[in-house]
Amino acid sequence: MKNLFATVAVAVLALASISPADARGCIKGAVVGGVAGHYAGHHGMLGAAAGCLYGRHRANEQANERERQQPPHGQPRDAQGKM
Repeated sequence: MKNLFATVAVAVLALASISPADARGCIKGAVVGGVAGHYAGHHGMLGAAAGCLYGRHRANEQANERERQQPPHGQPRDAQGKM
């Protein structure tokens, strides 16, 4: 069981070290997942890994949504900021 946790921890660290932009959402998700995993049967490391992955997923979704809502550069706007 300890080997599984060590493997998951190494995988999470490897994924988190890809680039700083990919870490957005990981820390908060890892903290919440670690606490939840600890109280759900002493699986804090597994919960932290899952929380990190979920936090990154949510941060990427929110970034994509913000990009979709912004108008393309160079589009004319009226006085109220509408296109």
